Amino acid sequence: MRLAIQIPCLNEEGTLPETLRDLPRRVAGFSEVIVVVIDDGSTDSTGAVAREHGADHVVTLNGHQGLSRAHMAGLDACLALGADVIVNTDADNQYDARGVTVLVAPILAGAADVVVGARPISEIAHFSWTKKALQQAGSRVVRSLSGTRVEDATSGFRAYTRDAAMRLNIFNSYTGTLETLIQAGRSNLRVVSVPIAINGPTRPSRLMRSNLHYIARNGLAMLATYMIYRPVQVFGLLATLMLVPGAALAARYLWFMSRGEGSGHIQSVIASGVLAICGVLMVGLAVLGHLLAINRRLLEELRYQQRLAVSGPVRDRPHVHVRANALKAQATSG
Repeated sequence: MRLAIQIPCLNEEGTLPETLRDLPRRVAGFSEVIVVVIDDGSTDSTGAVAREHGADHVVTLNGHQGLSRAHMAGLDACLALGADVIVNTDADNQYDARGVTVLVAPILAGAADVVVGARPISEIAHFSWTKKALQQAGSRVVRSLSGTRVEDATSGFRAYTRDAAMRLNIFNSYTGTLETLIQAGRSNLRVVSVPIAINGPTRPSRLMRSNLHYIARNGLAMLATYMIYRPVQVFGLLATLMLVPGAALAARYLWFMSRGEGSGHIQSVIASGVLAICGVLMVGLAVLGHLLAINRRLLEELRYQQRLAVSGPVRDRPHVHVRANALKAQATSG
């Protein structure tokens, strides 16, 4: 059994040495632990620092691709290296590395496909009251959309089985923490949440520039993902919100017309017609979205089968050259 710990990085030469130093190099249940650093177009010495401080492999992306694409490039690299379980952690060392053994335990026990480390949000001193409230509210929304029971949906400290990693695809370039949970839940993967500890802050968050920015970006990401996975529900709700008032306005006009007062209520006819047209359009979009969702499922299965064919028998090929082809990434061993 091979465990891969991946670390997406962008200009992390200052924090990466401590992060790499704290990572466990032996974990019960695994014969080998490898560390893969994904350099997301850093302009500092992140790649060189990673090699100097013990990273086994450094995947260098061509330019800054964004956290979610770096995350996916790391998954592809770890799969190509024959990882049976993949742990993702942050380069700023915010997560206590001793939690790696906690994350992989449900997977080793055969009880989970995806494990998310839940931070003690309410107890984190350097989180403002607003940030705590946003984190908890966001987690409740994600639990509702995904059908999972994850306590800390924005946590990037996670573990994936090989099969789960092959099935995940991130469309959002901002961050894939919420999107992958919704995907996992809607794909019937077993998602488990476990409590983990954290370290003190080493630098300001790069994802949360402001509360409004964070809400807008993650809110749009959740909506887009849910539309992809549940188009009938989304557009069906919109159609209902338009057709029901439209029908009510039409009934109102007919009632007045039956009393000979229809000429004074022509606005109801116009409003009813507009709502009816928009409602029918939403129904059409729901049907189209459903057909696209079927096609997406087929494409996801094809991609999964392709990943199986490409990276399944890696352990029989020890000298693997890692390359994230979709992102034109080059892998070099440190």
